[in-house]
Order: sequence, then C-alpha cells, then structure tokens
Amino acid sequence: MKKILTIILLFLILFPTVIAAEEEEEPTKCGLTNLASCIPEKLYEYFIGILNLPIKPLLYFIKKLIGEPVSISIFQGVWVIIIYVLSMFYGLLFIYSGFNFLFSGLDVIRREMAKEWLKNTVIMIVIVQASFYLYDLFLQLISTMTSTILTMVDEHFFMITADNIVNIGLEFLLVPSYVFVLLITVVVLVARYVVLAIGAVFVPMGVFLYFIPPLRSYGKFILHFLGMLGAIVFVDAIIILACSMLIEIPLFENFKIVVMIVCFILVNITHLLVAKMVLGSASFDSGRESLAQAAKYIAMFAA
Repeated sequence: MKKILTIILLFLILFPTVIAAEEEEEPTKCGLTNLASCIPEKLYEYFIGILNLPIKPLLYFIKKLIGEPVSISIFQGVWVIIIYVLSMFYGLLFIYSGFNFLFSGLDVIRREMAKEWLKNTVIMIVIVQASFYLYDLFLQLISTMTSTILTMVDEHFFMITADNIVNIGLEFLLVPSYVFVLLITVVVLVARYVVLAIGAVFVPMGVFLYFIPPLRSYGKFILHFLGMLGAIVFVDAIIILACSMLIEIPLFENFKIVVMIVCFILVNITHLLVAKMVLGSASFDSGRESLAQAAKYIAMFAA
C-alpha cells in the first residue's frame, strides 16, 4: 500500500509539470476559449506572409549570387579555342627574342632586354595555359570567404517581421521601395555573374596582352576588371553583415526596414564604384602613353 501511495503521489506531482512543458513546446492553437485573440494574430501572420512573398525569392537569389562561385565550365570549350589561337604566336615571340639576342653583339643593354623578353615569354605561356584553372581557383576562394561571412548573418534579418509598432508602420509603408531595391540588386549581381562567366574566355587574352609591351595597358585592364569584379562580393558580404549587426544598436532597432534598404543600396553602389574605378584607370590617354613608351622600347631593340 505504501508503494502504491508513493507512485500516486509522484504522479500527481510530476503530471502538471509534464503538461506545462508540452504546452510550452506546442504552439497555441485556435479554439473557442481563445478565438478573440487568435483571429487577429492569424490575420496579421497572413498579411506578413503576403508581404514576404515577393521578398523571399529575391533574397534567396541574391544569397546564391553572392555566396556561390561563378560556374565557368560551360565556357571551357571556347577557352580551348582561344588558347589554340594564342599558341600560334608563341613561335613568333621566341623567334623575336632569339633574333634580338643573337644580333645584340656587344650591346649589354640589348642582350639583357632580350633575356628579359625571353623570360617573360616563358612565364606568359605557362600562365596562359593554366589561366582557366587559376581563374576558377580565384573564384572558388572568393566564394569560400564570402560564404563564411554570410553564415554569420541572421537568415530572418531581411524578412518583414513584427518587431515593434514603429517597424510595423515603416514596413507597410516602405515595402514597395524595398522590393524595388532588391530587384535592382538582382539585376546588378546577375550582370556581374554573366561578365565573370564570360571572363574565362578573356583571361588568357588579358595575360597574353599584358606581356606584350605595346598592348600591356589593355591586358592590365582586362585582368584588373575581372579581379575587382570577382572580389567585390566579399565587400558586399561585409556590408550585409554590418547592417544586420546595426539592428542591435538601440538607435536603429525601430528602423529595421530602413537599414535593409540602405544595405542593398550600398551593395549596388560598390559595384558601380568598382566599374567606374576600373574604367577610369583605363582611359585612352594612358593607352596612348603606353603605346608611345612601347614604340621607344621597340626602337631600342632595332637600334
């Protein structure tokens, strides 16, 4: 009898605790007892879901475009053709180097310049032949670093949520602007993806031109442009992480959607600034100057 009473007493003590734990784990369900508070809550969740419908696919696409490496395998066949065309010039470069070396005579300067040209030609051939794999490795490294930064960002940060009354009002007011900015960001990132994918064809051309003195500025422009465009997503990931952390500051906690809009505007601005910087550094004036210097360089060989 004592054992039975002990079991019953333990059951009476533990049963309410188990029920309370189950109620905490399970979400509140609508019923006759809580119908008045449940209907407004469900309606609000419904409207929030509608607001997030156009935002979810855009955010998913942006995350993929920033965090995943650019696939260049589709252009490998075109890259092989470019390598084949460039290989036709290898013999001419070696002949030119040997010709200047043999006829340099006692001119130490011309002999050293011929050796330098021959060394650059060998380096150029090696890099051109491995350009596809080096370019793919570069994109993979950038993607790995960017993905690491993005894992630190809360997945629900850029969604419409019910944090407080001020945020709710601003979200209903600024959702169209937010969707528009996300669309612009998608267009910018898709353009970047397309340019980098096609860049697998232009990388060997850029390397080849870089080692030819009369055309060095054009090769430098191609390599500089593709390098900056490939690495810019790492800066984008840092901007996104910084914006997600700003919400923790009391000054910005009531203006979440404003921070989100500004965040993606900054992402778009960084891409525009990179394009402007690269295009500005490759002005025609600098190109003309490099051609003049190259003419002097060739004249020294011919002297």
